[in-house]
Amino acid sequence: MLQYYFQKMKLKEVTNRKDAKKFLNVARILYKEDKNWICPLDSDIEAIFNPALNAYFNDGNAIRWILEDEKGNLIGRVAAFYNTKKAHTYEQPTGGLGFFECIDNREAAFLMFDHCKDWLQKQGMEAMDGPVNFGENDQYWGLLVEGFTQQSYGMNYHHPYYRKFFEEYGFFPYFEQITNHLDVTVPFPDRFWKIADWIAKKPGFTYEHFRMSNANKYIRDLISVYDQAWANHEHFTPLNEKDIKTALMKAKPILDEELIWFAYHDGKPISFLVMFPDVNQIFRHFNGNLNLINKLRFLYYRWKKEIHRTRITVMGVIPQYQRYGVESAIFRQLKDVFDRRPQYTEIELSWVGDFNPRMKALHDAVGGKFGKKHITYRKLFKEGATPQHATILRNTKKQSANPQP
Repeated sequence: MLQYYFQKMKLKEVTNRKDAKKFLNVARILYKEDKNWICPLDSDIEAIFNPALNAYFNDGNAIRWILEDEKGNLIGRVAAFYNTKKAHTYEQPTGGLGFFECIDNREAAFLMFDHCKDWLQKQGMEAMDGPVNFGENDQYWGLLVEGFTQQSYGMNYHHPYYRKFFEEYGFFPYFEQITNHLDVTVPFPDRFWKIADWIAKKPGFTYEHFRMSNANKYIRDLISVYDQAWANHEHFTPLNEKDIKTALMKAKPILDEELIWFAYHDGKPISFLVMFPDVNQIFRHFNGNLNLINKLRFLYYRWKKEIHRTRITVMGVIPQYQRYGVESAIFRQLKDVFDRRPQYTEIELSWVGDFNPRMKALHDAVGGKFGKKHITYRKLFKEGATPQHATILRNTKKQSANPQP
């Protein structure tokens, strides 16, 4: 990309529908020549900044800007946000910076970073993480620094030169996120299946896949496991049942009930795994626009079995069962599912943080191969403050998992 220097750049807050459209179009402009970039759905991005649809606004706020050059050309965008409950789980109240896009120009990037920092300081924040989402960390989280291939649904994709902007501005890596890929057509190690079969057959252990007809039960079971698994984590906040139901209804058109599993011991929920077909393999045709015609095209592509990859977004095991290998037994259930669905040939294990050694070990055990690396950066506002790193998890487990602002 050409280098630019602008005597005058204009940073404009997004306050109306016209500016919101420009915010969306910045990414289309900057990735126009990049065949690996898949445009997120406009409706998904706009929902994040809609207080009626995003519960994070209940205890926080967000702001967006677009950046133009002196001729009015779009050259960047960024958002800043905070959620009070999340922010104050850290030593320094921490907000977020996200949806950053920029031409290859240091002054332009720093101008946007400065505005995010200034705005967050006025809200009482003392640090900011980025690039992150104003929501849960299973989507739009971290800066892509390795593995510039087509992203799965909800995963960030970036230009390689963004890294220098963050690091030169003073952001430091708070944690690294590794996405591994699993070739389902390659047999798992025999030792893995022996362990999985042994655990699956132990008395008192049962396994069920999600059923929409009994969705309320499984939502309660998921919350029960999640809240126990994370209760002792320093940045824990309980899941919200309303948020889960909203996400479930949104995912209903692509949901495969047999890709979401729960483990029970004596009828008590002890573990879960949530996996979805990777709809980006269809959305790549739509350039972010899910209008009526593209909805019909979606049905056509799905009928053609265009989707061959699934993505595990989250796993959880309550602490007292984390050494039982329950997740291996869940993979045993999934093997039968994949045998019946030969169109699925790949699983994306996304993502596991470097603070989560137990889940990293599971990725290795099932034969996961490196796919991508993202970095979640943190910027401390106080000069001379000591950089930190996310606390290593010892007794909790969650696949996509992480401290969040």
